Amino acid sequence: METLVFLIFLTVLGFYSAPLIAWFGFIGIYAYFFFNAGIIFAILFFGSAILFLNKAIREKFVSQAIVDFIKKKGLLPKISATEEAALQAGTTWVESNFFKAQVDFNQIKNEPITKLTKEEQAFLDNEVETLCNMTTDWEIFQKRDLPLPVWKFIKEKKFFGMIIPKEYDGLGFSATAHSKVIEKLVSRSQVLAITVMVPNSLGPAELILKHGTQLQKDLYLKKLAIGKEVPCFALTEPNAGSDATSITSNGVLFKDENDEIKIKLNFEKRYITLGNIATLIGLAFQLNDPEHLLGEEEDLGITFALVNSKLEGVDNSKRHDPLGIPFVNSPLYGKDVIISLSDIIGEKEGIGHGWQMLVESLSIGRGISLPSVSLGGSKLALKTVSSYTNLREQFGLAIGNFEGIEEKIAKVAAFTYLQNAARNYTLDAIDNGVRPAVVNSIMKYHATEKFREVINDTMDILGGAAIIRGEKNLLAHAYFALPISITVEGANILTRNLMQFGQGLIKCHPYLYQQVKALEKGDTKTFDALLFSHIGLVTHALGKTVAYYFTRGYIAQTQGNFKRYKQKLVWVSSDFTFLSNLSLAIFGANIKKKENISARFGDILSWCYLITATLREFDNNPTKEHKDLVRYVCEYGFNQIQEAKEQILRNMPVFKAILPLIKINPFSLKPADALNKKIVDSLKNEKILNQLCDGIFMPKNENDALFQLDNAVKLSHQTQNIRLKIKQAEKSGLIKKQTLPLMIEEALSQSLITKKESTLLLKAHEAQQEVIRVDAFDAKVYKGQK
Repeated sequence: METLVFLIFLTVLGFYSAPLIAWFGFIGIYAYFFFNAGIIFAILFFGSAILFLNKAIREKFVSQAIVDFIKKKGLLPKISATEEAALQAGTTWVESNFFKAQVDFNQIKNEPITKLTKEEQAFLDNEVETLCNMTTDWEIFQKRDLPLPVWKFIKEKKFFGMIIPKEYDGLGFSATAHSKVIEKLVSRSQVLAITVMVPNSLGPAELILKHGTQLQKDLYLKKLAIGKEVPCFALTEPNAGSDATSITSNGVLFKDENDEIKIKLNFEKRYITLGNIATLIGLAFQLNDPEHLLGEEEDLGITFALVNSKLEGVDNSKRHDPLGIPFVNSPLYGKDVIISLSDIIGEKEGIGHGWQMLVESLSIGRGISLPSVSLGGSKLALKTVSSYTNLREQFGLAIGNFEGIEEKIAKVAAFTYLQNAARNYTLDAIDNGVRPAVVNSIMKYHATEKFREVINDTMDILGGAAIIRGEKNLLAHAYFALPISITVEGANILTRNLMQFGQGLIKCHPYLYQQVKALEKGDTKTFDALLFSHIGLVTHALGKTVAYYFTRGYIAQTQGNFKRYKQKLVWVSSDFTFLSNLSLAIFGANIKKKENISARFGDILSWCYLITATLREFDNNPTKEHKDLVRYVCEYGFNQIQEAKEQILRNMPVFKAILPLIKINPFSLKPADALNKKIVDSLKNEKILNQLCDGIFMPKNENDALFQLDNAVKLSHQTQNIRLKIKQAEKSGLIKKQTLPLMIEEALSQSLITKKESTLLLKAHEAQQEVIRVDAFDAKVYKGQK
């Protein structure tokens, strides 16, 4: 009993982050009164107390010994220059709290919400609406390009200049407005969205804005804003994909006949969006100075330059075909292309800083572009699948009533809500000046992966209607394009296995990076303070983990909506902090090589953020009808965290023995079938469905497939009571069971329905049949199609 009480008190000390002297005081008093400790224990105890409580003695005999041992054994973690640049890029934000065994709900609540300006809203309502009306996804695929009037409109209305400030004739939009433009465009056409997205993401405009000279800003930004210059960003090479630091494109410094220093470029790039039509290439290359024209060093590092595509030696004449999606994507070649030092972004000051520029840009861009594409696509998929399954009948029932389909639709709806919540939270932070590099890698990975699940599930449900291409098929091209999103801006496997936790641990941990730096400098005093603060954090996390395990988190103090899920989030944060530090102690610097374990820690970190964003979204917009969606996301997310934790422990030495204890007290189970049904039933309310799908393009052309789908659902709702009359008449034997038009005719002849009801129901039936029909083509026409 004494031992149990002893352990409980130790847990309390850890829970409340008691100072070291309190630990020694408690252990000494408890041992004296309850454990009958002898003289040997007393000597060891007081010796340890003097050693650890006297800072000067501790630094000399403990911390210095640790520093010497680490150096002697070569255990000091090495952070390369490229890793250092990545760590310095961007800022930490709310995700860092998950490494401190806490969740700061006040910080979450107080993040200011970005509201669109009148100008931004007007652009969405007018220019973006007009652009969506100018073409269709099917037309773009048949032409294998955007129509010329569309290209002209995009340039004239400054779609390429959303991130360029107004002082340079750009639109100067917020990240939130930028995202909403892409979200709406992608619901019309992936090609439209990608074409507009790329110049506003990583590329010449952003690099010039952040790193260019004033002369470069004045020379290029206005032209980029109005489309007079069409940009592309040339980074990827045949042997340098996710490992962008291994590029071999090179520039060699030399003096020309006028004794001016020039750069001779040779490069081969691929997968370059807009490359074939670009007039201004943002080129990444290794710069060399073999003649020492600028100094002693020959290898000057990765550098970015602005290259005119019309220069002699540049070849951008070819096109790639990315899974048949006809956005402009190309290889680029350059042989002996001559540029000036003034073409380097930032001129001389920009030499060798290309990698730093790249990771800084990605620290923001990953959170905007692809998550916006995924969100817009998910909203379109939800609108399509929810509407279609209310219209399509099999075995005498709308297919949306089958449990297997309910399960899929509920997940589609919940993932759409989740993506919207995460987009809003992330972009609010970016608009407030945060550059959350780790969160943006989470956003890129999970937005594209959730979109993949949304589209796959939707395609399964729609069946034959999803696999027959044509103007009626709203989702096939999004399905084709999915692997592109998964691959670009850092392949998803790399992002999950190496970046989310791998970079997050060093970047967000309150002590780890500083400890490494103190070791590098041999600064024992600083290392000592950090080491024992680190130990304090681990004991604090362990105390909270044990306490929350036995109370299932109910003792955590939270407020507002969904208190139970907030309690679980605090529990998970404590557990994550302890478990990640435990793995660090076991694997040390080799934790970077444990990619699968790192990936599972990344899953826990990611879901902590995604659940946080979901809870915040509801707190900011407490819509009663969305409660079930929040429940689904939280239960699904906590279950994913549980699975990741189990797999981590299964693959850690010794600790897999405690797996049974972890399994009998899980964070959460998967969402129940009853919850699926509640969500799907709520989507039959047009208002709720439209709220979830708000922001997508809704055409007004009656020949458009999405208009027809929406119109058919409205007519179905209007005629619900009339259909019920027909069914009741058929069941009672007043009319025969036959095709609906014949049943309507018979019911009308017997005055069971009115002429007006008959006309309306026939109209609804024809609208329903039009939606269910799929495209078919004359054989000769088909052979000429793309």
